[in-house]
Amino acid sequence: MNPARGHDPEAPGAPVREEPSPNRLIHEKSPYLLQHAHNPVDWYPWGEEAFSRARQEGRPIFLSIGYSACHWCHVMEEESFADPQVAKLLNDIFVCIKVDREERPDIDQIYMSAAHVMTGAGGWPLSIFMTPEKKPFFAASYIPKGSRYGMTGLLDLVPRINKVWQSQRQELENAGDQVLEALRNAARTPPGEEELTEAVLDEAYEIFFRVFDGENGGFGDAPKFPTPHNLVFLLRYGNRTGKAPAYAMVEKTLHAMRQGGVFDQVGYGFHRYSTDAEWFVPHFEKMLYDQALLVMAYTEAYLATGREEFARTARETISYVLRDMTDPAGGFYSAEDADSEGEEGKFYLWTKDEITGILGPDDGERFSRVFNVTEAGNYREQPGGRRTGKNILRLRRPLASWAHEFSMTEEDLSWFVESARQKIFSAREGRVRPAKDDKILTDWNGLMIAALAKAARAFDNPEYLAAAERATAFVLDNLRRPDGRLLHRYRGGEAGLPATLDDYAFMLWALIEVYEASFAPRYLRTATELSRDLVARYWDCSHGGFFFTPDDEDVPVRQKPVYDAAIPSGNSVAMNALFILGRMTANLELEETANRIRQVFAGTVRASPTSCTHFLTGLEFMLGPNFEVIVTGITGAEDTTAMVRAIRSHYAPDAVVIFRPSGEESPEIVEVAGFTRDIVAIEESATAYVCTNYACDIPTTDPDEMLRLIGSKERPPEPIV
Repeated sequence: MNPARGHDPEAPGAPVREEPSPNRLIHEKSPYLLQHAHNPVDWYPWGEEAFSRARQEGRPIFLSIGYSACHWCHVMEEESFADPQVAKLLNDIFVCIKVDREERPDIDQIYMSAAHVMTGAGGWPLSIFMTPEKKPFFAASYIPKGSRYGMTGLLDLVPRINKVWQSQRQELENAGDQVLEALRNAARTPPGEEELTEAVLDEAYEIFFRVFDGENGGFGDAPKFPTPHNLVFLLRYGNRTGKAPAYAMVEKTLHAMRQGGVFDQVGYGFHRYSTDAEWFVPHFEKMLYDQALLVMAYTEAYLATGREEFARTARETISYVLRDMTDPAGGFYSAEDADSEGEEGKFYLWTKDEITGILGPDDGERFSRVFNVTEAGNYREQPGGRRTGKNILRLRRPLASWAHEFSMTEEDLSWFVESARQKIFSAREGRVRPAKDDKILTDWNGLMIAALAKAARAFDNPEYLAAAERATAFVLDNLRRPDGRLLHRYRGGEAGLPATLDDYAFMLWALIEVYEASFAPRYLRTATELSRDLVARYWDCSHGGFFFTPDDEDVPVRQKPVYDAAIPSGNSVAMNALFILGRMTANLELEETANRIRQVFAGTVRASPTSCTHFLTGLEFMLGPNFEVIVTGITGAEDTTAMVRAIRSHYAPDAVVIFRPSGEESPEIVEVAGFTRDIVAIEESATAYVCTNYACDIPTTDPDEMLRLIGSKERPPEPIV
């Protein structure tokens, strides 16, 4: 058992086990690598030292990729990598390399793609066997120690691979060459012959409509992932077309997730995904990027529908991040583990006796009925399906229906539930917590910053803006080199690792959102600086589009991702951010770069539109009509505040807002967005200029007229679920 994950080797009755001498990972910063630092496996971090030894000794490489919150990564570590028998076998045959996929997403992307080429599947832990020249020839995900359930174990697999390596090495070299060539071919993306039009938006909507789960929300069957960018696309599409089912699919899904076990009903925040179709039983790890993207989806859904439930969920999720995932210096941590005390989900599960012990018999019984807590337990042990007597808290019915059953008003029941939740939360704080991965990643911080800035505007919450600005300052102060280039990871006072496309793209997104929440021009200026570096270092000058890695990074393949997976792809986010930044600063070069991305990936997006929904969200904005709204007025004046609040409180996803203080000859915004130079207030009143394609309507001092000009729609009344 590994004390880094909450096990206590000093606990009474714990078996005495001599701790192996540390391996090379003891000098790393990654919590995931440090979890393996006392394995008997002779691990190397990714680097030339490992490959040089493999070349000199003619050994193949065993590459193991995972992350700290991954349950099956922990299983494989405890079952195999901590086992002396397995370790000796690996050490005798291979040079063994351990990679944290969150620290090195570039390496992970390459070899996960290779796994898909070789096997048609992938997952973590990712196990790759390859040549000293980094050519992969065998791939798998979790591999048990011994063969079982039709799975070949390491004790059987490793000798077989060694035999083939000794007798057919050239064939393995050739197979590796073919895999890498397939990946290089995939990165060559000649522009599509046709422009992407609204037809591809319609096609994506129709696909989602066909696979929508009308009973449980979400799309398809189990397992179900939140994939918030799908929901944001549908909101934008519904706003564009007026097709009610687009909104209905989003509302049903967001409501079901908030009520289900995939949401932490006690401490808030979302678990990674649901193992079933009902959003009931999650994999319990919590990832920063899920919190960020879901805050954005719930915030937009609130603006689009007016449903207070969605605003409450966004606020609750933010409260979790600010409470449990925020470094004192302002950056955001990466993840919380699924496991505690060696058991998945233990921190989050409850017996009925525990609930009644905290709340008392009567209140405990009422709370248990509301949250589906039973004596037998609603959670089944995995694998095996045995009832454990433990429960996942979930809401199967709205509180309004329970209030009637308990002869209470809904307000009184809500007060009771919140009071009980706080007591249970306090009791849970005494439990052994899941381990926290406290490394701070530039790209994931960019997502959380963008989410906080959106929420700050929608909910008029200065606390959220302050958190977004602190995190932005943390990234720019600690993860940016003196020459202006970004770095990827910060932990323990040290920043390092080359920045990826995602680091740049997501920080561009963040800076744009923080500007619109604060109207501080320095954020647009920094975004412009980063955009120049992004184009200079990551752009494919031959075919267009952005590579995931910079031009001075030594990797086997430079990939150009466009598919939106758990998080949107860097090319999707970059296209959207560069186009918007171009509009906000009147920089036509940025717009042209965005349009080039649109052309380059046209064929890929047309072939699989629902795999590229953030790309489609950007496309929807680019197709127009889109608007630049320039508000001018006295900073802090009542009429200026009213004008800004009017647009922030309405769902206007195709409008960006720029503020030019009036009464100043050379305000800072003019240096960044020169076209605001001649914007003046009418009769010293706050004034809005609504522009599209750089042509502006007659300015207005009436907030309602401003909203009419951008086509903002009144929110529909909140429906009863």
